[in-house]
Order: sequence, then structure tokens, then C-alpha cells
Amino acid sequence: MSKNIVVVSTSIRPRSNSERLARRFAEGAKEAGNQVELISLKGKQIGFCKGCLACQKTGVCVIKDDAVEIEKKVCEADVVVWASPIYYYGMSGQMKTLIDRLNPLYVKPYRFKDVYFLATATEDAASTPLYALGGVKGWVECFKGVTLKGCLFAGGYGEPASIEGSRKLDEAYEMGKSIN
Repeated sequence: MSKNIVVVSTSIRPRSNSERLARRFAEGAKEAGNQVELISLKGKQIGFCKGCLACQKTGVCVIKDDAVEIEKKVCEADVVVWASPIYYYGMSGQMKTLIDRLNPLYVKPYRFKDVYFLATATEDAASTPLYALGGVKGWVECFKGVTLKGCLFAGGYGEPASIEGSRKLDEAYEMGKSIN
């Protein structure tokens, strides 16, 4: 049975390595027969959460920007995939801002049960993605019945598009293809 997959690429950098991972994941997931939408945060206007918690009463954020449509797509997805560059050992600021803005999901009948995390960084130590991964795990923990199904880290890719030709792109493709 086909799944509805939303892949959120949070890098706003031209020729982003993490977006390349996201695209390969999406290609694999489509190859497996899934419905896939890749959302890039490039050019999107996403304001900071005000912490007013109005969304906990209404299910709707008071800020009217691009996060509203993204939240709707995440809510309707079976699978959510986050792709982020690692900056100072954490997820991108754009990713954290969007996660905060997805607060209306807590009071809605969200469909997603599986979450994946794709990350790239200049540093290539195994410990490099751990803080960012902790943030993703924290988000996942907030949702009943949701599981972090996979994580793919590609370290050693600091220059734009330097991941081209890497086996990590093949791993992203295969991870996406495994969703059925």
C-alpha cells in the first residue's frame, strides 16, 4: 500500500548537500510506489513561534506564513522525513524554527507514525549528528505512536555539492526505497 511521504529539506544553502540526500531519499521512496512531496524551505517565510499556545486551543497558529501549509502537509503524511545540515553540532535554525511552529499538530489527528532524519556536515566524526538527532528524537517523543525509523548521517561534506558521487546518496535512495 502506497504511503504519503513528506520530505522537508531545511537547508537554504544553494547546492545543499543535505537537500541532495533528501532528493535521493525521495527518489527511492517514489520508486517503491509511494506518494512523495519534497518541501524545501528555500524562499519560505517562517516566523518564530510566539509561545502564546493559542494553537493548543484552536489547532491553528496565529502566525500566517508558509509554516501553516507545511504543518497541514505534515499532519496528513504517513511518513515525515527531515533533512538538515549540521551547524555547530545541531540542526539548522530553519529546522528548529519549523519544528516549533508545528505545535498545532499536538491537538490534531496527525497521521504520521514514522520519522526519518537525514543530515550532512563538514565534520565527519560519528558523534557529529548526536545533538541534532537528540532534537529530532525529542520532537518524535512528543507524539504518541510515532517512531524514529531511521537516521542517515553524511559527514565530511562541507563545500556545496561536494556530496555528489558519494555512496551516502545511494544509502539515502535505498532508505527511501525501503518504505512500503
